[in-house]
Amino acid sequence: MNDFGELNRYREADAQLKSPFSGENRVVFFGDSITDAWKLDTYFPGKGYINRGIGGQTTPQMLIRFRQDVIDLSPKIVVILAGTNDIAGNTGPMTVEQIEANYASLAELARQHSIRVIFSSVTPIHNYVAQRQTMFLQRSPEKILELNQWLRKYCEQNKLIYLDYYSAMVDSHGMMKADLADDGLHPNDAGYRVMAPLAESAITRALAQ
Repeated sequence: MNDFGELNRYREADAQLKSPFSGENRVVFFGDSITDAWKLDTYFPGKGYINRGIGGQTTPQMLIRFRQDVIDLSPKIVVILAGTNDIAGNTGPMTVEQIEANYASLAELARQHSIRVIFSSVTPIHNYVAQRQTMFLQRSPEKILELNQWLRKYCEQNKLIYLDYYSAMVDSHGMMKADLADDGLHPNDAGYRVMAPLAESAITRALAQ
């Protein structure tokens, strides 16, 4: 509770980051462990995308650090991937409506600072690995779908980009394709290779707006 938003994680890195040069299309990936573990230089070579993911975080924590880790970096675009840990109750029980309100607050803060918002869908999960059932039991597939439906509609209504990882990663049973996540939640190399071109396409669309 001394650093609920985990502002200390990127404080020094943020301070060392220079202001964008004229014409720079700075992009920040902002999220939880799925973003944190994503080696952006490997999957987006030469792009210089900035990773500001922190494992385990929920949207209330992300709201606290959004100014330091996104707004103050003056990006053109923020790619937000959040929600799965809210469903799991990492920082306490949350309703879908509370999660949606936090999504909206993130978007409104970004737009006030002329940052183009890409909202990523919550990624699916699977329970095909018997010893990793906990992650699946904590995350209701129904809530994931509900949040994604809301995100898509919110993006349409507010002229934001909706980045649909879910449709590309879900199988015929409504689960994450088994070969895309070894533990049922976090993408492996194959999972990130599905996600990367989708993210790049969304960034291109956002820059064209």
